[in-house]
Amino acid sequence: MQLTRKSNAAPTVEKKTLGISRRQFMKQAGITSGGIAAASLLGTGMMRKAEAKDIPHDAPTEIKRTVCSACAVGCGLYAEVQNGVWTGQEPAFDHPFNAGGHCAKGAALREHGHGEKRLKYPMKLVDGKWKKLSWEQAFNEVGDQMLDIRKESGPDSLYFMGSAKFSNEGCYMYRKFAAMWGTNNVDHSARICHSTTVAGVANTWGYGAQTNSFNDIQNANAIFFIGSNPAEAHPVAMQHIMIAKEKNNAKIIVVDPRFSRTAAHADLHCGLRPGTDIPFIYGMLWHIFENGWEDKTFIEQRVFEMESIREEVKKFPPKEVANITGCSEEEVYQAAKMMADNRPGTVVWCMGGTQHHVGNANTRAYCILQLALGNMGVKGGGTNIFRGHDNVQGATDLGLLFDTLPGYYGLKTGSWKHWSHVWDLEFDWVKSRFDQNEYLGRVPMNTPGIPCSRWHDGVLETPEKLAQKDRVRMAFFWGQSVNTETRQRDVREALDKMDTVVVVDPFPTMAGVMHRRQNGVYLLPAATQFETEGSVSNSGRSQQWREKVIEPLFESKTDLEIMYRLSQKLGFADEFTKRIAKDANDVMVIEDITREINRGMWTIGMTGQSPERLKMHTQNWGTFSNKTLEAAGGPAKGDTYGLPWPCWGTPEQKHPGTQILYNTHKHVLEGGGNFRARYGVEYKGENLLAEGSFSKGAEIQDGYPEFTADMLKQLGWWDDLTAEEKAEAEGRNWKTDISGGIQRVAMKHGCIPFGNAKARCIVWTFPDQVPVHREPLYTPRRDLVSKYPTYDDMQVHRLPTLYKSIQEKDTAAKYPLGLTSGRLVEYEGGGEESRSNPWLAELQQEMFVEMNPADAADRAIRDGDTVWLEGAEGGRIKIKAMVTPRVKPGVTWMPYHFAGEMHGESLAPNYPEGTVPYVIGESANTALTYGYDPVTQMQETKASLCQIVKA
Repeated sequence: MQLTRKSNAAPTVEKKTLGISRRQFMKQAGITSGGIAAASLLGTGMMRKAEAKDIPHDAPTEIKRTVCSACAVGCGLYAEVQNGVWTGQEPAFDHPFNAGGHCAKGAALREHGHGEKRLKYPMKLVDGKWKKLSWEQAFNEVGDQMLDIRKESGPDSLYFMGSAKFSNEGCYMYRKFAAMWGTNNVDHSARICHSTTVAGVANTWGYGAQTNSFNDIQNANAIFFIGSNPAEAHPVAMQHIMIAKEKNNAKIIVVDPRFSRTAAHADLHCGLRPGTDIPFIYGMLWHIFENGWEDKTFIEQRVFEMESIREEVKKFPPKEVANITGCSEEEVYQAAKMMADNRPGTVVWCMGGTQHHVGNANTRAYCILQLALGNMGVKGGGTNIFRGHDNVQGATDLGLLFDTLPGYYGLKTGSWKHWSHVWDLEFDWVKSRFDQNEYLGRVPMNTPGIPCSRWHDGVLETPEKLAQKDRVRMAFFWGQSVNTETRQRDVREALDKMDTVVVVDPFPTMAGVMHRRQNGVYLLPAATQFETEGSVSNSGRSQQWREKVIEPLFESKTDLEIMYRLSQKLGFADEFTKRIAKDANDVMVIEDITREINRGMWTIGMTGQSPERLKMHTQNWGTFSNKTLEAAGGPAKGDTYGLPWPCWGTPEQKHPGTQILYNTHKHVLEGGGNFRARYGVEYKGENLLAEGSFSKGAEIQDGYPEFTADMLKQLGWWDDLTAEEKAEAEGRNWKTDISGGIQRVAMKHGCIPFGNAKARCIVWTFPDQVPVHREPLYTPRRDLVSKYPTYDDMQVHRLPTLYKSIQEKDTAAKYPLGLTSGRLVEYEGGGEESRSNPWLAELQQEMFVEMNPADAADRAIRDGDTVWLEGAEGGRIKIKAMVTPRVKPGVTWMPYHFAGEMHGESLAPNYPEGTVPYVIGESANTALTYGYDPVTQMQETKASLCQIVKA
C-alpha cells in the first residue's frame, strides 16, 4: 500500500490486493472445489461456488474496503469491482470485528449496489401519476415550497426526518442544515430504538453509549440478555458471545417474553411478561442485597444513592415479582445468583428493553444492576447496548436529534454559541434563522422540536396545543421509513394532510406510497451507502472509513450533494459550507466535514479521529487483535481499532481511543477513565464526586469536578498551556475550548477532562428519581393498575402527551392477548431495502404473528392460517398465524419489517413502476398503539394488547 495525493484532495489509497481472499484461503487450506468440507469451514452466510483456483476475468479487479450497512456490529467487507461494476464480495477474514463472518444481510450486500427496485430518477406525483423530473426542477420546486411555507408559517412548519444510514459526515451536515434553516424539528431512528438508552445511561454514569465492545464480551463470565436477541438481530456478535461460553464457560441468561434463537443457547431463559423489566431487575437486586452479594467497596467509592434503590427493592420480594412478571421465584433467584457467582458479567439489551413508556427507567435499572455487582469499568463487564443500524450510534453522536446539537451539547444558548464558533458564524446570524417568538412559554431555538416518533402529531394537533407557530406542513423523509412508527392510521392521515411530502431515499419507502394523495409528493433518488464514502460508528463507538465501492447509479445523488444543492437554492450555502472546500465538481470535500466534526466534538472525544487516522485503520484491518482490538504493530501500533470515543485531544496527540469506558486500571492517555462529573459536585449537601477512586496515574487522587480554565489556574497548571491555547481557553471549559489545550493539560497530569464523579442511582431531573414500575398503558393485568399506575397526562416539549387517560380505560376484555414485536435475521428496520433484495426476500416471504397453541386452539386457528389481528386502538392487519410454544399463553409476537399492505389491501399500485419490493405485507405498527416515554418520547411497541380471529 502507498499513499498518493491528488491535487486539492485528501490522501487516497491505491488498492492492490485483499488481505487474504476466500480463494487464496482455500488454496492454502488445501480445500477442493465445492463439497461439504468447504461449506462446513466457511459457513453458509457467505457462500458462492467454491473453487480452488482463481477465476480468470477479462477486466482487472479493483478491491474496495467497505462496511456492512445492516446492524451496527460493523463487519468488514471486500468488494470486487470491474469496469465500475460491483461483481463480487468477500467477508473480510482479517477484520477485527467479524473475522470473516457474515449474516444473511451481509452476504447479500452486493444486491444493494445494483438493486433493480431502486428509484432511477427524480419523480413527482401529479394527478395520481408518477412524472419524471430533472434534478433542477426538483430542487427549484421543493425549494420554492419550503420558502413559501417558511414565509407563511415559520421555519418550524418544516420537518426533517433524518437517517441512521447517513455517514457521520452526512448526519452532521443534516443537523447543521436544520440549524441553518432555523428549526429543531429534526430527528432520526434512534428516537424509536435507543433514545431511552441514551437518556437513562447518560444520566447514570455520564455517557449514553455502549461501555465496552462486542469483542470484549469474550472476557465475560456471565452474559445477561434482556430484550435482546443477537442470534437474529446481530448474528456476527454471537461469535464473541460463543467464545465466552466455550472458553470461559460463561453463563448465558436470557430474559425475553419468547424463547428466541438466543435463548436456545442460554443456561437460563426467563419468559417475563412484556413491560415488567423493572420488577424483574428489582427481584434480582432483592436477592443480591439479601445475600450480601453486592460489591460494597465499589458502591462506597463510585456510586451515589444506592440506598434509595435498596428502599425501592424492598417493595419487590420474590412472591410479588413472580406475580408481576410471570417468572417463577426460582428463575429470578437463579438469574441473580448466576450474575453474582460469575463476575465479571455483562448486561446486553436492545429494543425489547427500550421501547416502553418507562424505557428510560428500564435502562437505568439495568445500569444499577451492574453498579451493585461492581461490573463497570472492567474487561468482560459493562453494558453492551447493541444498536440496530450501521450508523445509528454515529447519527446520535452527531446530534441528528430533536433535543440536542452534535456531541450532546443540548440546546441552551451556550451550546449554540459553541457551535456557531465551530462554524465560524456569528451567533446572532444563526439565532436570526429561528422563530423569535414564545409559544406556551418556550422559545423555539432553545426548545426540543417534535420527535420522529410523533411527527404526525405535529401535523394533526391544532396549532394552539403546539409550542410553535403552526403545525407541520411539509416534511422530508430522508433515509427512514414511516412504517417503523406506531399508530399507522394517524401516520397515513398526516401524510394526506401535509402540503408536501419529500422522500429522499434509494427506494420509494412507505412515506411515498401509503398516503391517499393525488399530488404533492416528490421522490428524490439518493445514492446508497456504497456509492459514497465517509466514516460510520459501530455500537462500540469505533469509527470506520467506508470507501466508495461504485459511482452513484442511475440519476441518484449522494446525500451530501443533495443537501448542498438545496442550501444553494435556499440561500444559505455560504454559511452552511463556510469551512468546507469544494472539489472540481462543486461537491463538498468530505474530509473537510470530518475535520469540522473534530473541531467541535470535545464533549465525547470525537476530536482525535482525523480522516487520515481512520483511513489508515481501514487499510490495516489485519494488524488489530480480534480479542483486544489493539494493534500490536504496524502503522497503527498502540491504537484501539476505530479510535472509539473518547479519543481525546487533537489527532496530533495520537490518543489510542477508549475501548472500555470508566476503566480506572488504565492511564487516561492509554484509554483509561472514570465516571463523568456532569451533575455538579454535590446534591442536597451530599458528595457526588468519587471517594478514593481515580484512574491510573492521576495526580488528583480522589474525585474532582470538570476541568475549566479557572480550575487549571487554581491547580497551578495554567502555564502548561501555550500562548495560543491560553487565548482560546480563557473563560472556557473542556467542552468549549476548541484549541484542546484544557484537555491536553488535564491528561498530562493523568486526569480525565470531564472530572471524576460517582455514578448516580437517582436522577432528580426525571419524572421518577429512581426507576419505578408502571404498568403498560394497555395492560392485561387490570388488577395491578391501582398499585402501579402510569403518569398523569402532561405536556412534553412541544406536544401534549397522554398517559392516565389511556390506562384508565379497560381494553383488556376486548383485547386479551399481550402484543410485542421484534426483529428477523433476514430483514432490517422498515425493510424497504432488504425486502427489495431478491436473496433476502427469498428467505422470508410472509408477514406473520406468533401465538401459543393454547390461544390458537381457543380461536380455532391452525398454523399457517390467515388471520385478522386487531390492536387495542382498532388498527387491523391481515397476516399469517405461526402457532408455536416460543411464546407463552396470552402473549403474541410479530416482526416489524413489513409494509406495502394496509388493512388487508395491497399498496403495490401506489409505487412507481418497477419499484415494488419483492415482498410486501402488513406493518405490525398498524396494530400497535399509543405510548411514549416522558423523557425521550420513545414509542411503546413491546407491551400492547390485541385480539386475533381467523380470517
